[in-house]
Amino acid sequence: MELLREHIKQGEVYRRSDLEYYSTAIDRHLAQLSKEGLLVKINQGLYYAPKQSKFGVVPPEDHQVVERFLKDEDFLLVSPNTFNSLGLGLTQLYNTTWVYNHKRKGEFKLNGKSFEFKLKSAFPKNLTKEYLLVELLNNMENLAEDQSETLDRLPNKIDSFNTDALMKATQLYGKGQTKRKLKSLVRNVLQHA
Repeated sequence: MELLREHIKQGEVYRRSDLEYYSTAIDRHLAQLSKEGLLVKINQGLYYAPKQSKFGVVPPEDHQVVERFLKDEDFLLVSPNTFNSLGLGLTQLYNTTWVYNHKRKGEFKLNGKSFEFKLKSAFPKNLTKEYLLVELLNNMENLAEDQSETLDRLPNKIDSFNTDALMKATQLYGKGQTKRKLKSLVRNVLQHA
């Protein structure tokens, strides 16, 4: 048990399988460490070693929790709330985070938060404003926004995006309808520039 206790570092997320090498009775020891508050169970087989700050317990970062859950670093977290930052008048707030990945599909509660895992063949390493616009258009039917109002505002905002980056993101990640819409918009902006 002491070997296991020494291995646990505050602020880290662990899978049961990460810790079983340091214990001869892993389930009993995990239950005991959870009772002591050294570990907090955040999902089946997933534990967090709470880190304290002067304001109390610091929750684990979503990225770290998802990485340990998937046993993979190849994913992208997208909150539908970030679409509100595009300047298109979007205001809805959502209680879920989308996880674009190559392994899992479905909705999971991790550390009390809702994550919707979506299988995607391709996605960038990091979120960009241009990729967010492509994803907004790809997902319009799943959002609680007025689609026609959003699409009406788009021509006035399209020049605030990097055109080359937008066309590249559209080509790589856009659905057919998204590609047609953005190519048409960008073409109009360029012709009137």
